[in-house]
Amino acid sequence: MEDILKIEKISKIYGKGENAVKALDNVSFSVPKGQMTAIIGPSGSGKSTLLHIIGGVERPTEGAVLLDGQDVYQQKDENLAIFRRRQVGLIYQFYNLIPVLNVEENITLPALMDGRKPDREYLDRLIEKLGLANRRGHLPSQLSGGQQQRVSIGRALFNSPAVVLADEPTGNLDSKNSREIIELLRRSNKELKQTMIIITHDSSIALQCDRIITLDDGHIVNDEVIV
Repeated sequence: MEDILKIEKISKIYGKGENAVKALDNVSFSVPKGQMTAIIGPSGSGKSTLLHIIGGVERPTEGAVLLDGQDVYQQKDENLAIFRRRQVGLIYQFYNLIPVLNVEENITLPALMDGRKPDREYLDRLIEKLGLANRRGHLPSQLSGGQQQRVSIGRALFNSPAVVLADEPTGNLDSKNSREIIELLRRSNKELKQTMIIITHDSSIALQCDRIITLDDGHIVNDEVIV
């Protein structure tokens, strides 16, 4: 299967001299198109730093990120912002929804920021899949935590990005909503062939993925495909 993502000898150092901290040290791996990968490891192992580098949010100190054949950090900053908006879907623990926009507006925001008219047919199908058909006019403050996370997943999926990156997507939810969100992500992975990378502390979530990469102290210490 074709690799959609290649991480080549990525290192990230914060600070200088005696105060320098190496968050990532010579990390390399690739992800085939359509794979659902979990990244696990203790706090401070470099998981979030790696996710931000993959997503074009934070430049590595050394190394390269190739996403869908494009070298992410060989682009100028203005092109990088466009690339990130079109090719990367980000899901955060705390939803990061725009409070004055309703469900439909939050989901279509990436297309609107890109100056493109949203595909209404796809939007209707996506909202139906998300279980939000009767909530499309609601503001985030009128939604439960689980519903807000569904909106953030819809926003991440709306542009059909090359990869969806989820940073502890169930960390702020109860067990019932957590199960529903992971089930939704899994369904999106299978039905839409969406490549996903999920950071999680929850081993039960990791075991539902196709592959588990374990980070510790900035290094990959285990990389296992789940049969």
